[in-house]
Amino acid sequence: MRVEIVAVGTELLLGQIADTNSAWLGEHLAEAGIDSHFHQAVGDNHARIVLAFRTALARSDAVIVCGGLGPTQDDITRAAIAEVMNVELVRDDAIVERIAEMFGARGREMSDNNLLQADVPRGAAIIEQMRGTAPGLICPIGNKVIYAVPGVPYEMTEMFERAVLPDLHARSGEGAAVIRSRVLRTWGTSESGLAEAVGPRFDHHNQGTTGLTVAFLASGIEGIKVRLTAKAPNEESALALLDDEEVHVRSIINKTFGDIIFALDEHTMEDTIAAMLIERGLTLSVAESLTGGLIASRLVNVVGASTWFRGGIVSYASDVKYSLLGVPEGPVVSAVAAEAMAEGVRDSLKSDVGLSVTGVAGPEPQDEQAPGTVFIGLSIAGRATSSVHLRLPGDRPRVRQYSAISALDVMRRALSAE
Repeated sequence: MRVEIVAVGTELLLGQIADTNSAWLGEHLAEAGIDSHFHQAVGDNHARIVLAFRTALARSDAVIVCGGLGPTQDDITRAAIAEVMNVELVRDDAIVERIAEMFGARGREMSDNNLLQADVPRGAAIIEQMRGTAPGLICPIGNKVIYAVPGVPYEMTEMFERAVLPDLHARSGEGAAVIRSRVLRTWGTSESGLAEAVGPRFDHHNQGTTGLTVAFLASGIEGIKVRLTAKAPNEESALALLDDEEVHVRSIINKTFGDIIFALDEHTMEDTIAAMLIERGLTLSVAESLTGGLIASRLVNVVGASTWFRGGIVSYASDVKYSLLGVPEGPVVSAVAAEAMAEGVRDSLKSDVGLSVTGVAGPEPQDEQAPGTVFIGLSIAGRATSSVHLRLPGDRPRVRQYSAISALDVMRRALSAE
């Protein structure tokens, strides 16, 4: 069964709110083994909503509509569904009574506008509302169906789990299936380079005969993601497919690019750093210049960071680098400065590892270095201090963000090489 999601609301098109409902539904449909090939967003216009519904029904077996079930004049989802069904709207007195009772329980009088929420396309079944005032709808159209649920997320999620998903399973008549994904997160190469290297696996699977697909997701300051997705009769089979494919893809990536995979799924670079430091019993401190505390901020996002993160020094001004971190007088955008900063912060904060970053975020050059020039220093107890010179792309905010994750990646690679 193929399910299409249609999000209704002009505010979505104007960017005034993010469409988190479609993302949530897509994730939970996949978990249930139900394909969702298309998502739409449409404004509060009757003709365009009708067109969106008819388009969805032409290419999908079921449609889940979020939003437009409220009590105001621009809540027109019910009327649009009635037109697509070629039926009239009829007022359901039981819904009127329930809404009135809800308002009465709150000591408030029900507005006449709320009566609109009791209008139901003839032939539709009602999904009783448990958390708000707008009931949902199950609207059969031939051998297909439209589900209408409220746009309020906590109302939508409850209604989907209680009524929509069981009805989808009952209508599908298909054997149970699950869809599971695994994401390999990388830092240090381009999307095009990664796609070229993993291309044979993409071509092998994406013809649709293996139960697996491969996709590439550019995630900006969080790197490039390779998503593996498996559809199988059960959880065990899906995970086995993912395990086997991960081995193949990791092998290709490692041989082509080296150690660029830093985490899986939702785990971040800082999660990986935390695990490595804990495993080795090490503590960390950071000295930041152009990043201005971004690295420390990422690190303290990890629960329990206080057990391994000693703290940081934001040495933005040159004289602070000289006086607090022992950087020798001279250019501060240099390998020498980065290494001195790493040693200085490790000594000042009594940590096992000192990580530093200095450079030029732009837009103007500094120390005769162009914007995007970055030096990362690393000092680990018992090892020689080292530095890495990078040229990072983008405007000032991007250079700063790229510098933060790049510095953490330099430390990750060094700890991995022990």
